[in-house]
Amino acid sequence: MDTRRIPFKIGQPKKQIISKTVERDFEREYGKLQQLEDQTKKLQKHMKKSTEADLAMSKSAVKISSDLLSNPLCEQDPVFLAMVTALDTAMKRMDAFNQEKVNQIQKTVTDPLKKFSSVFPSLNMAVKRREQSLQDYKRLQSRLEKYEEKEKSGPVLAKLHQVREELRPVREDFEAKNKQLLEEMPKFYNSRIDYFKPSFEALIRAQVVFYTEMYKIFGDLTEQIDEPGLTDEQREEENEAKLNELRALSIVADD
Repeated sequence: MDTRRIPFKIGQPKKQIISKTVERDFEREYGKLQQLEDQTKKLQKHMKKSTEADLAMSKSAVKISSDLLSNPLCEQDPVFLAMVTALDTAMKRMDAFNQEKVNQIQKTVTDPLKKFSSVFPSLNMAVKRREQSLQDYKRLQSRLEKYEEKEKSGPVLAKLHQVREELRPVREDFEAKNKQLLEEMPKFYNSRIDYFKPSFEALIRAQVVFYTEMYKIFGDLTEQIDEPGLTDEQREEENEAKLNELRALSIVADD
């Protein structure tokens, strides 16, 4: 089990004050929550990277089309200018829809993930308090056992009574904390499904809406620029021929 939940070195009294079954149940339930916390943090991190990459992609696409529009080549070729203008319009539409998608994901997925993660520090603190209470319980139980092993003189009996009085509220405090955690940890863990399901449904819908719009945008772009022309292979051959012509110029010739 993760050592984050055992901040204290606890001495063991001879008497078994908490059953191995209960301790195993506790460790199992808390272990599941630790795994959930790690998974939630990873999901937050990856969602952030994903949305940042999405925005960077569409912003870069807009920058490329904008740079092409300002290229002197567009002034010299009206057909190319019309094509680049159509591309620029499409990229700006894509960027607008992408920003809308990212904003939606922020509200419905990223923010809920952040709020869910904010609960774990309090939960971990409750476990630490339970461990501190268990340490106090074991410490007093060990003291009690030492006095119980001594001859029952007046001072020893007085100490026995004193330790028993000290032990009672500590035992009750631990048992209450232990019971509460054993009851509430499974409830918290099981609640993750109902909590996250709407978020992931919203994520899927946001992606569907975005790519549906992209299909329309690029469909419109295709209609504007889809004229009979060279195949990709023919363009590659043409580009290679032009490049060979440039390489033949004296200013780029090898020394």
